[in-house]
Amino acid sequence: MKIMRKVVRVIYEPTKIKVLSDPVRREILRELRSEPQTQTQLAGKLMLAKPSIRHHLQKLLKARLINITRTQVGSHGILQKYYEPTANLFIVDFEKTPPELQKYFLQSHIERIRGMLSVFQLFGKTKKQIIQITSSKLKALAEEVARHMSSIGKKYEKKGATMNRETLLITIYSEALEEIITGDEWKDFFANISSIPA
Repeated sequence: MKIMRKVVRVIYEPTKIKVLSDPVRREILRELRSEPQTQTQLAGKLMLAKPSIRHHLQKLLKARLINITRTQVGSHGILQKYYEPTANLFIVDFEKTPPELQKYFLQSHIERIRGMLSVFQLFGKTKKQIIQITSSKLKALAEEVARHMSSIGKKYEKKGATMNRETLLITIYSEALEEIITGDEWKDFFANISSIPA
């Protein structure tokens, strides 16, 4: 049964979260977002063997994270299946993510936060005023962002968001940060950053 493609889907089920924890599967989903593709096309783009791509596609199909959008008989009479994701943006519910898998999703949050803090520092009047954060504090902030992302993602899932993926991701991320900035735990940290002269 084909699932209609959504703009955003929040994933709660640990079995589906496990499927998404694999970096090759995440890369396949990134490739499929732009246009439906076959196993052969994906193997060529990702420089992986067809049996490896087939294995990952079967896992994604079973988890209902992708659909077969159409089939077409190729030049050698072989039936080609074209795959597409069931959403443009998948957000993993961090609270439902098994602890041993959480690290696979935290890294992207850590990188985004580093980028955000770099912009704050870059646009400060003096480069001598350095933003101070430890690795453990950065990880804690990334965990907090991950927790907020799913609750905000749910709101956009219900609304039937019409934004493109990147705009939606930035919007959801901004709202998550806004909630964190105004909360007690991170208020002082962000107050110090916002006091950096502009």
